[in-house]
Amino acid sequence: MFFLEEGVTLWSEFSGWRPLLLVMLLVVGAFIVAFVLLLYMVSPLISPKPLKLNGSHVVVTGGSSGIGKCIAIECFKRGAFITLVARDEGKLLRAKKEIEKHSINDKQVVLCISVDVSKDYGQVQSVIKQAQEKLGPVDMLVNCAGISVAAKFEDIDIGFFGRLMEINYLGSVYPTRAVIHTMKERRMGRIVFVSSQAGQLGLFGYTAYSPSKFALRGLAESLQMEPLETKLISETSGLCQPDQVAKIIVKDAVQGNFNSSVGSDGYMLSSLTCGMSPVTTITEGLQQIVTMGLFRTIALFYLGSFDSIVRRCMIQQEKCIGLEKKD
Repeated sequence: MFFLEEGVTLWSEFSGWRPLLLVMLLVVGAFIVAFVLLLYMVSPLISPKPLKLNGSHVVVTGGSSGIGKCIAIECFKRGAFITLVARDEGKLLRAKKEIEKHSINDKQVVLCISVDVSKDYGQVQSVIKQAQEKLGPVDMLVNCAGISVAAKFEDIDIGFFGRLMEINYLGSVYPTRAVIHTMKERRMGRIVFVSSQAGQLGLFGYTAYSPSKFALRGLAESLQMEPLETKLISETSGLCQPDQVAKIIVKDAVQGNFNSSVGSDGYMLSSLTCGMSPVTTITEGLQQIVTMGLFRTIALFYLGSFDSIVRRCMIQQEKCIGLEKKD
């Protein structure tokens, strides 16, 4: 009887907790539903129609080599008309021949324009106007022109700081300014800014390069608030193969996604640095919220590893200097 009575007592106590437990579950469920609805209302969600590349006009700056050329090839494979913009005429012509091998119909055209997009806005505006007269309004602009310099802050020639801002930042501002008015009038278009992981966090040796890429992100986020038709594809990693990066960029640009990342580290950095960036879907916003703590923990290990590498290099350099002095 003792065990039976204890069992009855325990069951009675549990039964007393059941209503409270049920209420708690209802409250949690209501909170989750309310949170999702609130996120839906306050998030600047973008739900654009996919861009049809077949027959569209795509302008690619820095399109004579690397990621830019691969993006041009990927768009050409989908039936787009391409305008390549770069400084080197020889590279442009070689890229043109390579891209033309991937045509899907005999109407497609690859137009080459040799100009420095970072020097003179008037000149950039003029060549973009010429391209539009030949191939029609620009449906997608891919800002891919850029250079990198890796060295210690004090070892970088002072002129490079200004030059990298001109090429990596103004080299995107000028073409964007040249097409934005027409895109707003047509209420359609895509603008792509190709950045890098160095545009999301500062890295040793990139004191001239990283700030120019950080500036691109600020430009893209500010510009996105003006026309809803303007989109950003960023956060690509230079460590991946250009053709792989190109496919992801084109796919996300067509879908109208604000962020585009390559690989697991790119996705993690994109989530960690999302800040006040808009999201494209509710799922994306929830993923960023749920994974933030885990990704921050992983990032701390990354930062520790970076610091360790830098310190080891400094110790090695000091040893080498010491040996040289002895000699």
